[in-house]
Amino acid sequence: MTKNAIVLGAGIVGVSTAIHLQRRGRQVALIDRKDPGNETSFGNAGLIQREGVAPYGFPQQLGLLLRYAVNNRIDAHYHLRTLPSQIAFLARYWWNSNARRHAIITRAYAPLIENSIVEHKDLIEASQAEELIRKDGWMKLFRTEAKRDAALAEAALWQSEFGVEYDSLAPADIARMEPYMTGDFAGGIRWRDPWSVLDPHALTSAYRRYFESLGGKFVTGDAASLGPSGSGWKIMTGEGPLEAEDTVMALGPWAAVATRRLGYSFPLGVKRGYHMHYAAEGNAVLNNWTLDAERGYLLAPMNRGIRLTTGAEFATLDAPKTPVQLDRAEAVARTIFPLGGRLDPEPWMGARPCTPDMMPIIGKAPRHLGLWFAFGHAHHGLTLGPVTGRVLAELITGETPFIDIAAYSPQRFKP
Repeated sequence: MTKNAIVLGAGIVGVSTAIHLQRRGRQVALIDRKDPGNETSFGNAGLIQREGVAPYGFPQQLGLLLRYAVNNRIDAHYHLRTLPSQIAFLARYWWNSNARRHAIITRAYAPLIENSIVEHKDLIEASQAEELIRKDGWMKLFRTEAKRDAALAEAALWQSEFGVEYDSLAPADIARMEPYMTGDFAGGIRWRDPWSVLDPHALTSAYRRYFESLGGKFVTGDAASLGPSGSGWKIMTGEGPLEAEDTVMALGPWAAVATRRLGYSFPLGVKRGYHMHYAAEGNAVLNNWTLDAERGYLLAPMNRGIRLTTGAEFATLDAPKTPVQLDRAEAVARTIFPLGGRLDPEPWMGARPCTPDMMPIIGKAPRHLGLWFAFGHAHHGLTLGPVTGRVLAELITGETPFIDIAAYSPQRFKP
């Protein structure tokens, strides 16, 4: 079987890339070990974060770092045994998060975020997935006036520089918007621009069906079998060997292993995360995607139930589950909202692929003809899937990408 292009990885980034290549006349095979959207793209907060112009940095304050070192928080957890192997990545992440470097990175990162809604809108409408989308933003709540005021000052800066829209929320506003929520909140922010997704897996599946309606083909296969073949690439699939001129690696947290086989060495780290769905007690209703900012968990009213998501866990990709953050978050969440019983048989766990400069890797492989990379999106994989797919497809087919993607080049790491 021969195709013009192979896309390895059927998460939101891979499916979006496959769509944009297929639209441009390529015959595309989308390949994964599992059905689309069943790995990292399955479990997330379900937010298309137009407000997320500043990527999540590493804490800089010594006092906060010492509190994290105790390892009893909801927003971050680490495996002590694997920490030595992650020190080099974490040190570079910390250095890039200083105020000067982070401001430079934010300006380079912003064009991706600024186009996230419009590019999702294109695919949502084309895939007839509008019933999965809400367009009323989300809430970030604060327990102290100091944290609230600092966040509002930052929001005003982002509004001025990047056009992000927000509302300041007083405690009375929170009570009106969430009548079943209790808690001593000092106020909050409602981000107006983001869209939320009622079922992230269903959205990826809708994009997959649209891809297939364009003539694309999904095939099961393993990226470990990929190798050069003549002037192109060859991979073994469930339907036999497949060859193509171009191959895109959109493998999320598995990209480090796959690229290493071809001689690359990207400084990719992993932030794992957990979620669980809950019923609501009685007639209680959660109306908004809501982040308890100073505790580090989010509640989201999704189709499967109220999804509780945790912060970041620093561990190896294949380490056993340790959902202690979920247990901690559930205990706190029950004090502000009447959560009922757990609806999932066990906590879901996924892994976010991260770079030390907090920006994705998008572009041509430095040492191989016809090999392209699209991974490292960290917390914003869902947000940036369609815009990444478009700019990479434009690059592969010889168009000028509609935004400058030089800052995301694989070359910046000299791999």
